[in-house]
Amino acid sequence: MINQEILELLSNKRNLLAFSAGVDSSALFYILREFNIPFDIAFVNYGLREQSIQEEKYTEKLASKYNIRAFIINAPKWENNFEANARGFRYKFFQKIIEEYNYQTLITAHQLNDQLEWFLMRLTKGAGVAELLGLKDISIRYTAKEVKYSLIRPILDIGKDELINYLEKNNHKYFIDATNLEDKYERNLFRNNFSDKLLLNYKKGIFRSFKYLKEEKELLSKGIKIIYSFKELRVISIELSHQKVRAVDITLKKLGYLLSSNQRKEIKNKDSIVIGGEWAIVYQNNKLYISPFINIKMPKKYKELCRVSSMPIKIRPYCYSHNIKPIEVMFM
Repeated sequence: MINQEILELLSNKRNLLAFSAGVDSSALFYILREFNIPFDIAFVNYGLREQSIQEEKYTEKLASKYNIRAFIINAPKWENNFEANARGFRYKFFQKIIEEYNYQTLITAHQLNDQLEWFLMRLTKGAGVAELLGLKDISIRYTAKEVKYSLIRPILDIGKDELINYLEKNNHKYFIDATNLEDKYERNLFRNNFSDKLLLNYKKGIFRSFKYLKEEKELLSKGIKIIYSFKELRVISIELSHQKVRAVDITLKKLGYLLSSNQRKEIKNKDSIVIGGEWAIVYQNNKLYISPFINIKMPKKYKELCRVSSMPIKIRPYCYSHNIKPIEVMFM
């Protein structure tokens, strides 16, 4: 059920599994054990249902039974934007664990239904190929403290029906989250009304389409190369100007920032821009310069070095704040 490349990547690594006790993560838990993949688990209790307490206790019991470590946290209550807040909270939790306990990979149980949900949600908002295929089976991420780790989704091409069949066949316990049936959450709305029904009737075709789209996405990424990297500063060479948005999107995702459709339009139409008041993006001589946007005073000597080397104005303050010489950035 898991391809050989991912199995080799996970073997003999310090792996952390994002666990919810639901269908997907429960199935992945036992699949990983079948392949003798070592891992610990991390569980977030959102406290939305009475069943959450049972799921937390089950997580602890499972960890004790298999002699693995379980990290558990209770989430705060959010009045608005639950999905976005919950996602941000749990990934900060996972990354904090990765930093403190030196995990090398974070494993999540996203599967084929999740891929289609994401695709449909992005499709209705206006998105290109890169955004439509937001979920990858292997990607490199960084924590807030610049700790590098791999985000692995081993069952991305497996349908939920297959996972349920696997659990039932092997008599493995799992919980059903009743809130998944509530259409007040956007993802649930798409899942219950569109993606699950489409996969029920057109699963093979959808699977093949994702395979072809991913191959074409890789072709679109060719000609994009990071030539300089220091903390949150990136200098990227691109062969064609139309790759600008794609390169920025890939880079900022790895740095933990997601672009909106309006921001993508701005990047496409402007060669020097500040996104969300946070990121400076400059396109100059077939190179992209990306750094956090800050505003500090710089000495005349440094300004002159920047001018002589033609360093983009918007990234100068960040470079100065980290003692980066203009020559290091501009002549790679």
